[in-house]
This record gives sequence, C-alpha cells and structure tokens, in this order.
Amino acid sequence: MDDILWLDATAQAELVARGEVSPRELAEAAIDRIEEVDGAINAVIHRRFERALDEIEVGLPAGPFHGVPLLVKDLFADSAGDPAHHGNRALRDAGWTAPADSWLVARLRRAGFSFLGRTNTPEFGITPFTEPVAYGPTRNPYDLTRTPGGSSGGSAAAVAAGMVAIAHASDGGGSIRIPASMCGLVGLKPSRGRTTLGPDRDESGLSVQHVVTRTVRDSAALLDLLQGPGPGDMVVAPPPRRPYVEEVGAPTGRLRVGVLATSPTGALHPECAAAARETAHLLEALGHDVSDDHPVIDPDAARWFLARWAVNARMSVLAIGQQLGREITADDVEPMTWAIAEAGARLSGVDYAAALATSAAFTRSMARFWEDHDLLVTPTLGDLPPRVGELVPPANDPLATQDRIARLVPFTTHFNVTGQPAISLPLHVSPEGLPVGVQLVAAYGREDQLIRVASQLEVAAPWSSRRPALG
Repeated sequence: MDDILWLDATAQAELVARGEVSPRELAEAAIDRIEEVDGAINAVIHRRFERALDEIEVGLPAGPFHGVPLLVKDLFADSAGDPAHHGNRALRDAGWTAPADSWLVARLRRAGFSFLGRTNTPEFGITPFTEPVAYGPTRNPYDLTRTPGGSSGGSAAAVAAGMVAIAHASDGGGSIRIPASMCGLVGLKPSRGRTTLGPDRDESGLSVQHVVTRTVRDSAALLDLLQGPGPGDMVVAPPPRRPYVEEVGAPTGRLRVGVLATSPTGALHPECAAAARETAHLLEALGHDVSDDHPVIDPDAARWFLARWAVNARMSVLAIGQQLGREITADDVEPMTWAIAEAGARLSGVDYAAALATSAAFTRSMARFWEDHDLLVTPTLGDLPPRVGELVPPANDPLATQDRIARLVPFTTHFNVTGQPAISLPLHVSPEGLPVGVQLVAAYGREDQLIRVASQLEVAAPWSSRRPALG
C-alpha cells in the first residue's frame, strides 16, 4: 500500500476500478500515512477519518476518481458539516462549520473522491507561507525547517509527503504555483472564469481554484471535472476544444517561447534563474523557438495589485463578522491581516475603481506579447523556500516583511491580474535538494497549450521518482 500511495490519482482510480484495491483499503492506507508523518509537517488540520470511512461504507459516487483519497484546503471551499476556519482563530474558537458544499467541492464529491480532511492555510490566504496563529506552521517535507509556501501550503505539503496523490488548492496571487514550486509538484492556475467560485464568491477577481498534483495528467483530468460555470457566474472562460486529458502527450507544434530570467524586484536566487534557463534550453532542444523576448512589466503593477489585495482582506474580515454576528476587532485576526485590511478600508471607491482600471490596462498591455508568442517561461519564485518564521513580521511592525515577500514572489501575481493560465513544474532541484519550480504562462483560455507542453517536459525531464526523506 505504501507504493500505491505514491501513485498518481489516475493510477489509484484505475486500481480501484479493476478491483485490485478497495476504497476503504486506500483510505486506511492514506490515514495511516497521515498519522505517521503529519505530526512533523502539520498539513492536515481537520481530520474526518471516521466520517470518510462511514461514507465509503454507505457508497461513494461512481465518478472517475471513485475511492481516491482527497484533502480540501480550508479556505473558501466549504464541505458540508466540516470546519471552515480560513486560518482564522475567531472562526476556530467559535467552532464554525460549513452548512453546505461549495459548488466546486460538490463537483469533487461527485467525482467519487473520499474526503479525508482539510488542510492548513494562512489566515484568509493572505501570505505565501503557511504559518497561521490559529493552527501553527506547516513545514516543507523536503526540509522541515522551511516553509512549503502558501497559501495552499498544507495541500502541497500533504501531496509531497505521500499522504494523498491530489489535494484541492486555490490561487489569488500565486497560491497554487508557489507551494507547488517549493514542494516539487505540478501546480496549474487556470484562466479566470475556468472554475466556479459559487455560490458565495465571484469569478471577476484575482482568485481561482484547482488542485496540486504529482503529474500533469492528474491536473488535466481534474480540470476536465472542475471546469465550467455555475449558475450566474459573471466571468466564464471559453470552453475547451476537447477534454484537457486528451492534450496530455498531444503534439505541441513548434512553439514561440519567450524567457524572463531576471526579477522585476531586482534580486533573484541563482538556482531560480538557472531553473528557467535550463528549461529554456530544454524547450529549444525539443524543437521550439526560444528567445529572450518577454513582456515589460510596469513596476507600478504591484502597487495596484496590493490595493486590490488589501480590499479583499478587508472583505474577508467583514465576512467573518457577518458569520459570527458581531464586529471583528484587531484581537480576532493576526496583526499583518489587520494592517492589510485597515489599508483596504482606507481606500476610497474611486481608489478601488482606479486599481481595477489600471489592472485592465495592464492586462491588455500584457496580452500583446501573446499575439506573436505562445509561451512565457519564468522562474516560479525569486528565492528558495524561506525558513519557518523568517517571513512572519513582529506584532509591533506587521508590514515589516513585505519587501522580503515581494522578492520571493515577483513572477506570479501578474497573471492573477491578467487572468491568464500559468503552471509551475518541478523541473529543477537545488544543491541542497530543494525543489525549484519553473512557471510557464499561456494566453488567456489556453490551458490546452500549457498541458501539452508540460506533458512534453514531464517526459523529457521526469520528476515522479523524487520523494522527500521522510519515514
């Protein structure tokens, strides 16, 4: 069963379908693995093991992933009757539970997955590291002194550690791609409007939802299951021309590839630059046209992104106040969260409208690059995974680490603004044995192109044999 846990979700589903392993056996093996290694990692903060086994006995839906264990990120993805705390201690202390499934979680349930629990996340998903006061830090399976990233850090750490083959994740500024890079996984951020955020959130903002996986084919298969609008969704991505899983291994043609291997913030770790350059050389060897062309990124773009980020933080604070039926104070949230939310509260409606208008202009400016290019290659991150605690600011100076955070994530937020699909692939390893991701970006709506070239790279430079040195 240990070997089966390291298979991808597609292979696990095939074993269940053939009767070679039962859903209960697979769930019990995953539970044993969680109990064996999660004490050191702290990825799974809400365990629903007995409930999951009861659901298996009653009978899981006969979907394509019938009986495959899954973990759900504890952030804006409710699963009925389970805790939904979004990394916040006020919701934790109130014992808040979700009254119903979100639409995306309902799709995961209909696919036949066995829900084993919910994973750790920073408060409201605000930071690229997972160290909430409510539940403590999650640690990177490749080096327990380091962060697995965020905000999908718990999900990525769980998959990297062999607890499950696949876990739900979301991305509002890099929160799928950042932990995928730090934990050696595939992390695809879909196009804006590709997956529904209903019924409580809308698709016109920065965030999208998908999964973190070990293989490209799992990411493609899950996108087939999760893509498509819900009733009343305000942004809807164009439908795929065929199932995404059929793009895995399909011919790519000769692609026009640009490379950005310098950081908009200045500092860039040599291993991150090397990862992008090595991938560019590999793409060239595979027959693609590669150049140092890249879009020019306005340094002011980060300022307008942060304005929208601050308003989103303020809306999250207001939302938990509505849930709890009282006014939320600084004592209910972490100092960084409060400081960012207060900055959002000070922005006027005109300020926010200006941020949206600037975001639209930035999106149109960036889109011109893809008129004569197919892909952009960048490092996923500007640095190797920081040490646990390194990015946590002191309470009396809650924004003290913002410059350091900006140097860590100079490449991901732009494509939340533009809504373009982007994928982080585990194509490089540092001399210390730390995973280093490479980001590929396609034009809006072209996840098909990302999946084709990602699967080509997966064959040319396979990563599936890498495992952290855990028990």
